[in-house]
Amino acid sequence: MPSPSNPATSSRAPKARRRQRSVRLTIAVALLAISALLVLGGVLSGSWLALVLAALVGVVLGAAATRITHSELMETRREAARDRAEQAQAYRDLTVARTAEHAAYAETMQSRIAAHESAIHDLEEALTSAQKRAAEATRKMNSEARRADVAEREGTETNERLESAEQRAAEAIVRVAELEQELDVLRAELLAWQTAPARRHA
Repeated sequence: MPSPSNPATSSRAPKARRRQRSVRLTIAVALLAISALLVLGGVLSGSWLALVLAALVGVVLGAAATRITHSELMETRREAARDRAEQAQAYRDLTVARTAEHAAYAETMQSRIAAHESAIHDLEEALTSAQKRAAEATRKMNSEARRADVAEREGTETNERLESAEQRAAEAIVRVAELEQELDVLRAELLAWQTAPARRHA
């Protein structure tokens, strides 16, 4: 980017050019006025020689004034072309600067978008992992619940079997006691039967 010019210097330069232009145009107008006065003086003098000399000097002065005016016109055109070139260069520099700023902004936004996309990807992976862990925990909980149900059912069946076994054991004890009583009766009868013949022989 071109360095900004000094405002005081840039303002003095057009003023100096305008003064030079004003002086040149004044000189050209003065030459034309002098040539007109010379021609008028030659006409008023009534002398052909004075008139011819005045005409020649008038032509020379008119040519000089035309030359001055032409050079001033060309200088004005050159200044206008230079101003347009400077403006075009300034627009080019401004376009380059804006293009660079736009490229930097686009790069910044692209990096931010990439960072956001990376964060979204990480969050999606974390969410998927959390969902998998939740599903696994749910499966484990259901399995434990089923095992607890099975264990509870097995415990209930075991209690029922234990109660049934205890009842059978109690019945067996009662039956054993009854059998022991019957055995005692039979032993007593057998003993009585064995001792009966001995009494008969006596």
